[in-house]
Amino acid sequence: MDTPWRERITVNPNVRNGQPTLRGMRITVKDVLGFLAAGMVIDDILREYPYLERGDVYAALAYAAETVPDSVPA
Repeated sequence: MDTPWRERITVNPNVRNGQPTLRGMRITVKDVLGFLAAGMVIDDILREYPYLERGDVYAALAYAAETVPDSVPA
């Protein structure tokens, strides 16, 4: 599934201190990644946050994949 994250991830200094959020809402990419890391599946997230869309979760993952450095200094 091709989800262009640039259409869903927004940064506004007045929303969540400028952290990347989903479609300008107050839920951040980091929030979504944390839910997934804690073991929630996408359907759980969408049930808990009905204003999110499946594409938002995929966009958060795509954003993380593209912005994490390829290497970490030793």
